[in-house]
Amino acid sequence: MDIYQAALRPLLFNLIKADPENLHLKTIRTLEWLGSNGSRHPSSSIKSRLQQSFCLQDSRLSQSLFGLQFPNPVGLAAGFDKDGVATPMWSSLGFGFAEIGTVTSLAQPGNPRPRLFRLPKDEAALNRMGFNNCGAEAMAARLAKLTSKPNPLIPVGINLGKSKVTPLEEAANDYRHSFSLLKNYGDYFVVNVSSPNTPGLRKLQDAAMLSSILDALQAENNLHKPIFVKIAPDLEWEAITEIVSLAQSYKLAGIIATNTTIKREGLNTQILTQTGKSLSEEAGGISGKPVRERSTEVIRYIYQKSKGEIPIIGVGGIFTAEDAWDKITAGACLVQIYTGWVYQGPGMIRRILQGLLLKLEQNGLNSISEAVGLAVKNS
Repeated sequence: MDIYQAALRPLLFNLIKADPENLHLKTIRTLEWLGSNGSRHPSSSIKSRLQQSFCLQDSRLSQSLFGLQFPNPVGLAAGFDKDGVATPMWSSLGFGFAEIGTVTSLAQPGNPRPRLFRLPKDEAALNRMGFNNCGAEAMAARLAKLTSKPNPLIPVGINLGKSKVTPLEEAANDYRHSFSLLKNYGDYFVVNVSSPNTPGLRKLQDAAMLSSILDALQAENNLHKPIFVKIAPDLEWEAITEIVSLAQSYKLAGIIATNTTIKREGLNTQILTQTGKSLSEEAGGISGKPVRERSTEVIRYIYQKSKGEIPIIGVGGIFTAEDAWDKITAGACLVQIYTGWVYQGPGMIRRILQGLLLKLEQNGLNSISEAVGLAVKNS
C-alpha cells in the first residue's frame, strides 16, 4: 500500500488543507537539510532508505544523450527546485536527471500570494509564481560549493528565464548574463520563453526574438553545453515548425515540450475555492492531466517534422508508466514530472520505471532508446 496516497495526501489536501506553496517550501527545506548533511547521521541513514525505496537501476533504462549519461529517462521538471537547494538529493529519490530553476539574472520575489493552487477534480495545478528565485549569482555560489563534494549521480540542467524588470528588447543580454554565471555548473541549459507568468515572455517564442537570445547564448557557450528551448503547448503548428527550424539551424541539443497551458476548456473545476472566482478569470498556467494529451501531440509533431533528429524532453500530465510510454513512443527520449509527483507521491518514479521495463518486455525491446518514436514509426 502506498502510504502517501492512502494517508498522507488526504491528510494534507483535505483535512488540514495545507497551503500548497507552504507545503512545497517545507519539502524543499527538508531535502536541502538532508542534502547538506548527507554524510552525517541521521541524514545518511535517511538518504540510504530513500534510495532503497525509490531508486531502480536497470541498464535497459539508461541512455547516452548529447554527451550526458542518463541512468533512467524520468526527470524532475523545472519549477520544483527553483534555487537548486536540493540538488544533491534528486538522485536519491529515483530521478534519472533533474532540472533546477527557473532562475533569472536578477533576484525577484515573484507574483503576489496566493499563487499556487491545487485542482484535485482535474488532477492539476494552477500556478502564477512569476519566476520567484534568488537570482543567478546566488545559484552559482551555491552550486560552486557542491563541486568540492561528490558530483550528483545524475545530470542536472538549469532552466533560464527573463527577469521581470528587463524589457523584452534586452532579453538576450539578460539570458546571456545568467548563462555566463552558471555555465560551469549545469550539465545542460534550457531557454524558458514559455511561462505565462512573466508579462510578455511568450512573445520571445517568436522566431526573430528567440534567434537573438540563441545568438547571445551561443556566443557565450565556449564550454559547448547542450542548450534546449522550452515551448508552450498553446502554440500554433506554424509557430512550432519555425522553432523546429531554429533548433536545427542553431544545432540546439533539443526541445522541451511543453510548459503549462493558459487554456481553460474541459476542466471539472469551475470556481477556485481560495478566491471564489471563476477559473477562467484566474491568471496562471495549468499543469497536470489537462495538458497531457496536448503535450504528447506537440511531441509527436516535433518528432515528425524533424524526422526524429531533434531530441525531445516530454513533460505534461505524466502520472503513470502508460503516460510516460505514450510520450516516449511519440518521440520523447526523456520525460519530466512535477504535478504528477505531487499527487502520486515519491513512490511514483519507481512505479513508472517498473512499468517502462514491462513495456519493453511486452514489445520485445532491449532498451528504452529503441522505444523512442515507436508509435510514429509504426503509424
